[in-house]
Amino acid sequence: MTASFVMAAVLGLLFAFGTFLLLRRDVVRVVWGITIISQATNTYLVTMGGFAGSVPVLAGHGHGGEGAVQDPLVQALVLTAIVIGFGTTAFALVLTYRVYEEHGTIDLAALGHEEPDADVDVEGGETQ
Repeated sequence: MTASFVMAAVLGLLFAFGTFLLLRRDVVRVVWGITIISQATNTYLVTMGGFAGSVPVLAGHGHGGEGAVQDPLVQALVLTAIVIGFGTTAFALVLTYRVYEEHGTIDLAALGHEEPDADVDVEGGETQ
């Protein structure tokens, strides 16, 4: 019972910290907030999948015994989510770097109040 309470407290802190970072004005902190929340979700899913039971691969060959077998589907889905999350985080950080190169800031408030250039038309070409 205490392990479940500790895991619930740690997951609550991770979700709270990720939400705190999401509410910041810095784009990099927002990206890290999303990453922390996604990893907390993955940890939650693995925790709810349970740790009881034997290894599914060896259970049929006599090594795992006749007891309960742990469901490998949860672990496979979380592993897939980790890989996709890593790619998404890398892409978001590259986009953040591109925004910094283009605008000179990654502050969301400054980016939201920026006026469009008057010498560039809608199609992206220079006006005469």
